[in-house]
Amino acid sequence: MLARARALQARALPKGPADALRQVALFAAAYYGYRLVRGMVDGRAATAFENARNLIDVERTLGIFVEPTMQAWTSGSHLLLDAASWVYINAQTTVTVSALIWLYLFRNDSFYFVRNMMVVSMFLALIGYVSYPVAPPRMLPEWGFFDSVADFTGISRDSATVNALFNPYAAVPSMHVAYALMIGLPLARLVRWRALRVFWTVYPLLVTFVIVATANHLLVDAFFGALTAGVAGSTAWWLARVRPAAWAFAPAT
Repeated sequence: MLARARALQARALPKGPADALRQVALFAAAYYGYRLVRGMVDGRAATAFENARNLIDVERTLGIFVEPTMQAWTSGSHLLLDAASWVYINAQTTVTVSALIWLYLFRNDSFYFVRNMMVVSMFLALIGYVSYPVAPPRMLPEWGFFDSVADFTGISRDSATVNALFNPYAAVPSMHVAYALMIGLPLARLVRWRALRVFWTVYPLLVTFVIVATANHLLVDAFFGALTAGVAGSTAWWLARVRPAAWAFAPAT
């Protein structure tokens, strides 16, 4: 019985309970860092709105300001808009957390590379949120945007509970896109079913569509999210050279 219990523990916790607790603590520390930044951007609403309008001006100059058209097109189908809102709510929480748990339990050799990417990206995002707060498009109704996620959930983004949990001026970089890349591309190399490989390969594109269709980000926000993921990935590759046995990525064979 003891041997069986140890085998089950090894299967459920590949590096033991202490390592699992370290990973939880690491992500918890990142979350509290986010909460700290949340307090630092309070009172900077005017700057956040000005920055958002400046980014729209940049997109208009480049001829890529298509976000109002995309949301209007999506809103033509109530089902499609609700599906986009559902994906937006779950992509950064349910999907990302579930993917990290799966990686830890079943592809543990690759988990630490992805973890390093995530931690580095969070650090970069916090710098961005403090130095350049940006209001999301949904707060700019003069351009025809509306908050489809609030309509879907029936919960106002201005409620005390929502404001306590989320930074309302954290549009740049889009961490939805960053997480989608840092989860989607590794999983596309690690899962065995071809259908799942295809899904995880296109997952970042799906999330990019969702964040625009729900008026939570501009395309330029998505670009900076992808850039954040790229820098985080490059840093993780460098860290893997420092500790290849512990931090290298091990694609499925």
